[in-house]
This record gives sequence, C-alpha cells and structure tokens, in this order.
Amino acid sequence: MAMTMHIDIVSAEESIHSGTASFIIARATGGEVGIYPRHLPMLVQLQAGEVTVRDEFDNEQFYYVSGGTMEVQPHVVTILADAAVRAKDIDEAAAEDARRRAEEALANRTSEVDYARAQAELIEAAAQLRTIQKLRKNARS
Repeated sequence: MAMTMHIDIVSAEESIHSGTASFIIARATGGEVGIYPRHLPMLVQLQAGEVTVRDEFDNEQFYYVSGGTMEVQPHVVTILADAAVRAKDIDEAAAEDARRRAEEALANRTSEVDYARAQAELIEAAAQLRTIQKLRKNARS
C-alpha cells in the first residue's frame, strides 16, 4: 500500500476537501510543485490554478483555487484558498463569459485600475478553464 498524507483544502466559505493523498500538485508563485508524503516542511503562496490530489489507488481529483497559501508538513498538507471549488462544479459557461468580458475590458481600458482588475479576472477565468480541460482529459484516459 502506498504511503499517504492528509490533505485539507479550505476556502473562506467552506471546507472543500479533507482526506488522504499519495501525491499533490499545485501552482505556487515560483512554479508548479509536487508533494509526496514525508516532504520537508514549507510554506508557499499559491497562484490561481488547479490543485491535483492523487489518492493511494491513483485516482485523481481536481480542484480550482484562486490563490492562497499551502502549508506542507511531513504527513499533513493544508491549503487555505481565497476561493476554491471542485473542478466538476466549475460553471464553464460562466468562466468563458468572464474570460470574454475581461478580454473586452483589456481592449477598452479607461484607467490603470480597470486594466489591473480585468487582467486579474482574465487570469482567474483562464485558470478555471484549464482546470475544466484537465478534468475532461483525465476522464477520457
């Protein structure tokens, strides 16, 4: 049986996931990180993007986080996200609409504040759409 660790993914509103994992992948500000059980302790800032949780049977679950912090201990990983959702619960039409609105706002910007907000919204919508694509790709495999 594979070694496992405990993982909690928590957003400001609710606990999204609590369980065991044999491997975790997340997007940190310095790049993508992979965590196995007994990993050295660390604290990283997360970017908007997907988090992949693989269980001891090699089943993968995908989550979207809009940013936050990941604390890694040898047997426990905690992700405190600004916002988090299971990939299967992401509204693809709403994410696509948000991406389209953000692209229009970038093209028609009127101030630096509008530009920064539109850019952040575009990054978040693109990350949600990548998470959905990853979920679909995994379902076909």
